[in-house]
Amino acid sequence: MAENTQVDVKKLSFERAIEELESIVKRLEDGKVPLEESVAIYERGEALKRRCEELLRQAEARVDKITTDASGQVTGTEPLDVQ
Repeated sequence: MAENTQVDVKKLSFERAIEELESIVKRLEDGKVPLEESVAIYERGEALKRRCEELLRQAEARVDKITTDASGQVTGTEPLDVQ
């Protein structure tokens, strides 16, 4: 397994966590990972997923705080529409 799994999930940036999660998904989909290792990387994947969700919630809260109108007045807490 790659050495990056030694890094504490709580210290990873969103981009790094999502990159590692994608790598884990690819490895599991290939089906060439021994059972014990599959379970271990699946557990790491779950931790990475939770980290990404946490970081997304934090980012959304920050965006909610800075929602203002043209005069600089807060207009409320509208979720950011990224589409």
